[in-house]
Amino acid sequence: MKIAISKSILENILLHVQPFLEKKDTSQITSHVYLEAKTDTLTLKATDYEIGLHIQTPKVQINETGMVTSNGKKLLDIIRILKDQEIILETRHNMLHIQQGNSNFKLPTFNSSEYPPFPSYENHPKIAINSHILIESLKKITPATDTNNPKFELNGALLDISQDAINFVSTDTRRLALVHVQNSNEKALALILPKKAIIEIQKLFFDAIEIYYDDTHVMIKSEQFLFFTKLINGKFPDYSRIIPKELSKNLRIPKSDIIGAIKQITTISNDMKMTFHHNHIIFESLSDDNIEAKTEIYFETGFEEPFVLALNSRYILDFLSQITESEFTIGLNEPNLPFVLSEGNFKTIIMPIVI
Repeated sequence: MKIAISKSILENILLHVQPFLEKKDTSQITSHVYLEAKTDTLTLKATDYEIGLHIQTPKVQINETGMVTSNGKKLLDIIRILKDQEIILETRHNMLHIQQGNSNFKLPTFNSSEYPPFPSYENHPKIAINSHILIESLKKITPATDTNNPKFELNGALLDISQDAINFVSTDTRRLALVHVQNSNEKALALILPKKAIIEIQKLFFDAIEIYYDDTHVMIKSEQFLFFTKLINGKFPDYSRIIPKELSKNLRIPKSDIIGAIKQITTISNDMKMTFHHNHIIFESLSDDNIEAKTEIYFETGFEEPFVLALNSRYILDFLSQITESEFTIGLNEPNLPFVLSEGNFKTIIMPIVI
């Protein structure tokens, strides 16, 4: 293989594939990127077996076709320090040579025929959804997605697909985030995408996409990228049981006032309590260090008696960071029961702290 390619194009592609590489064990072929030069196209692939990315570019001069693998991180490190000019990549004697002007580097390779295959999307069923709706929905539920939970199914987001809607759901057991999207689908199914995958999807896809699936994978195709992720095998909890069927009190509250008050309290503690009085709300820190933070906002709550709610402030701030309206709704029952934050088709159900 021998190609000539501009630094900016190659560097941009290598930046995209970094999250898909095995980082800890460089003896694994999955720490390498796979490069294949055909008649008029360069293909790069990277995978750690769990997720993978395939990128093609025609913006390359191919002098000799062929394929090779090379350590993805080291190759990017080399490309980064070169000038913004054309770079030559060439395979000789089972080494990848990188050359620009008087600068020459070489990296060892693996047998490219042993590079892990990507799952095929051809002849697989599709999920039709607008890319903007997909990204916005995943973005809203990402903060509530758990990490390293022994129940593997909680380390991802559920796509609960019915024939007329999709519910995007995640939970870290202390809160549950849900986005409800009206959407026409051919069949009902439930897919659990790993947290790493939903983060990378948000970085990659902005234009028109096609989503394919089978029993073990989801594949997303756009004009530039082909992405795959393994699905988490398991049964997601029955989230409908967590959502309160009725709420005794619904308050429409200004977003900016709440953010300002909460951020004052978080200088001392993330755990706080909100006391709803008839015409104001008091915010106080919950701290064992004999340090106190306290503020209040004036707001007509309608409560005749004080209503005290203890909570982790980060959960409210995560919710508020994802909404665009200037107001949101908080739905309350009893101080020790889950409460609901909602705006449009997005809601977060939070377990209070028992005090």
